[in-house]
Formats: sequence, C-alpha cells, structure tokens
Amino acid sequence: MYTFSSKLKTFSFILMILGLLGVGYAFFTAPSTVQEVEAILAEQHDGHDSHSTVVHNDAAEHKEHTTTETEKTVVAPVAVISTDSSVANTSILKDTIAVSSTLVANKVVTAKTPIASSSYVNKNNKIDEHAEHQAHLEHVLHQLSNKPWAAVYVAAIFFLLLTMGVLAFYAIQIVAQAGWSPVLFRVMQGITAYLPVGSIIFFILLILSGLHFNHLFVWMDADVVAADKLIQNKSGYLNFPFWIARAAIFLIGWNLYNYYTKKFCLAQDRATDNLQYKKNFNASAIFMVFFIVSESIMSWDWIMSVDPHWFSTLFGWYVFASFFVSGITVIMLVTIFMKSLNLLPNVNTSHLHDLAKFIFGFSIFWTYLWFSQFMLIWYANIPEEVTYFITRIEDYQIPFFATIGMNFLFPVLILINTDFKRISWILVMAGIVILLGHYVDFFVMIMPATVGDQWFIGIAEIGSVLFFLGLFIFVVFTAMAKSPLLPERHPLIEESKHFHY
Repeated sequence: MYTFSSKLKTFSFILMILGLLGVGYAFFTAPSTVQEVEAILAEQHDGHDSHSTVVHNDAAEHKEHTTTETEKTVVAPVAVISTDSSVANTSILKDTIAVSSTLVANKVVTAKTPIASSSYVNKNNKIDEHAEHQAHLEHVLHQLSNKPWAAVYVAAIFFLLLTMGVLAFYAIQIVAQAGWSPVLFRVMQGITAYLPVGSIIFFILLILSGLHFNHLFVWMDADVVAADKLIQNKSGYLNFPFWIARAAIFLIGWNLYNYYTKKFCLAQDRATDNLQYKKNFNASAIFMVFFIVSESIMSWDWIMSVDPHWFSTLFGWYVFASFFVSGITVIMLVTIFMKSLNLLPNVNTSHLHDLAKFIFGFSIFWTYLWFSQFMLIWYANIPEEVTYFITRIEDYQIPFFATIGMNFLFPVLILINTDFKRISWILVMAGIVILLGHYVDFFVMIMPATVGDQWFIGIAEIGSVLFFLGLFIFVVFTAMAKSPLLPERHPLIEESKHFHY
C-alpha cells in the first residue's frame, strides 16, 4: 500500500495556495474602466503620441468599421483574403466576431463585408477618430477582463481532458485485453480519481459563462447573435440550454464509467471467478463508443465554439491526440515516481518502454493532424477558415510554433532511441516538456478568441496552472493511498508481471 507522504501533501497545498493567490490577484488587478485600459496602453506604447496608443500593431490599422446614419451600427470587420498574386497573400482584420468577445456599449456588432475605410465615420462621412478610439478601448477592456477567466479555463480543461486521456487509455487496455498493462491499472485509476473533482469545477465554469460572468463564448451574447446571420444559423445547436445539457451528459457519462470500472476492478480482487472482469469488459466496450462520440462533440462545444465562425472537421481528432498523449505521459511520470519510492516492484523497464512508445507514436499522430488541418485550410484560403491560423501566426507566433518543437521535434529526437525509452531521467525530462507543450497547445486554441492580441504568460496563467496542478497531485495520490497497487486477481496479471522483451 502507498502512503501519501506529508511532504508531498504539503507541497500540493502550497501549489494550491500560491495558485489561488495568483488567480485572485489577476482578477483583482484586471482593468474595470476604459481609463485604466488607456493607461495600460499608454505604458505599452510609451514614446508615442496619445492617438498611437490605441494602435497595437500594423494589422490593427486595417480594421474597417462603419456606422449607418439611422442605426449607427458598428460593423465588425471580417477577414479579407487576397488571391491576387500581385498583392500580399493575406490581409487579416483581427477584430472579427469570431475573435471578439465584446460589444461596444449601446451598439450592435455585425459581421458584414468591410468597406475601404479604417475608422468610424459620422453622418457627414468624416472620420470620427474619437469614436474609434473609445470603441477600441472598450474592446481591449473586454479582452483584458476576459484574461483571468480564460487562464483559469485553459488550465481547468487541460487537466480535465488529461484525466480523460488516462481513462480512455485504460478503457482501451481493458477492451483489447492487453497483457502488458494490468500492473499499471492502479496508477491509471489513481489518476482518474481527479475526474469527478475536475468535472465539478469545469461545469461550474461553464455555468458561469452562461450567466455572463465572462465573455469567453461570444455566441452566448444575444446582441451578437441578433446581428450575426452565421451564428443565427447555428443557434439551434449553439444555445446555452442545449449546450449545458450536452456538457452534463458527457461529464456524467464519463464519471459513471470511471466509478463502475474501478468498482468492478476492486471487486475482482475479492471474487472467486471472473464475473467482475467480464462486467468491466462490457462496461469499457460501451464506454468506448460513448467516448468516441462525446469527445468530438465536446471539442466543438468547449473549444471550437469560442470561434463560432470557424470550424474544422479534423478538430475533434486533433484535440483527442493532444490530451491522449498528455494522459499517457502522466501515467509514465506517476509510474516513475512510484518506482522511485520502491513501490510497483512488478513494473519493469519494458513497461516504461511501452508507455514511451505510445507517447512517441501519438506525438507523431498529433503532428500529422496539426499539419493536415493547417495545410488544408491554408491551401484552400477560405476567409472564414484561414483567419484562425492568421491570427495565431501573427499574434501568437512564439507559442504557435513552439508547440511543434515541444510536441513533435523534442519527443521524436529523444524517444526515437530505444535505449532512451528505458532511462527514467530522460523519460521524466521528455514528459515534462511534452506536458508543457500540450498546455501551450490548449492555450493557443483558446486564447486568441477570448483575449485577442492582449495575451502574455503572466500571473493569471501561472497561478491557474499551479492551483490545478496542486489539486491534481492531492486528489491523485490521496486516491492511490486508498487501494492496493496491484490488481491481484486480474486474469492477465501474471502475464503482466512477467512482461519482458
């Protein structure tokens, strides 16, 4: 039996406390008025005149807004993609409804074809620089107000889906009747103990979004929907009651399987036949069907819908590859930690080698999906699709391309060597880089649509990761201390104990 050490428990509490303090500070210091935003922008653009403080980069100068004489409607520009070889290949207008999380006060935001103007115009068609200035300040205000919420959301969904990756991997082992992995089942079950806790926290975040505590999902704003024909066409699917009901079904379904599979596995240890094992097999087979469907829909609902104008048919697979390889990586890291405590005596280097092979293989799979999604959308050059990548390449260039290095180049160069797959310190180093890389991957998927170009890795992001990491450590190792580390009566346990090649 494993005993949750007081040092590790204290460490988890320290992480949670530091994380809460960081998140609380981020919410407390988030700007609440346009005057505060103007001061922030003035600091960012120190040395420029007062008007240039509202210009964030060259692309922002190409925003195209207009107001009608009767409605004074603020037009949210859409991306313009040039196919003329004599012109620059792409010209992006960043403040589209897809990436905007706000409405300018008392105005209706609409998505229309932009006109050849870079400012607001009054009824005499004269440039109204003050109106543009104020509108941009309010837009940035909503982005900066969103930032702490988005940081918490990214960390919450990352740890939740990471746990789901472990649960899916465990279910696959059961259904495949794999003979090498039963000695790792208690590690997997310990990790998935985080699922109920993570589900509750994440569901609360979803409800708070629906109650308009934040603007993470622009399609939840009735004014935006009323002014946007494309979102209106999706309103039968993207509406809060149906959306939150789907989330409840998915989370409840995942947690029910997690509860019953552990129950069956523990009952098998006390049984005199294999009935509990067969029940676990049947439950796992049913879960795999449910998981395949729910995972795709979940990725649309919780991640892709922050960009309601954009979609990709590969997105569900892409998200799956990211959290699945993260889950396997955590299994490996926890296993190595338990081995360092002289526990799990039946786990040998062959087991670690197999885990590393899965990590290597799914890192390649993730890269294949990353490239396929990027290449197909970029080559097609359809405005509402390619905008997704232009905003990330222009505003998130470092993290966007860093994911390739951290999630593909690094694991491939390290784990392609057979001997390295058996050396613990190399596996730990690779595992940490891979987990950080896939956190950045989720960051790049969510942040551009919620905070625009007002991003940076700051106290909110670090605090959120620390809190959920501390909570994850506490829940996982508390659960592992409650049950034996070896499923004694599993039909394939002897094969797993003697697994060598």
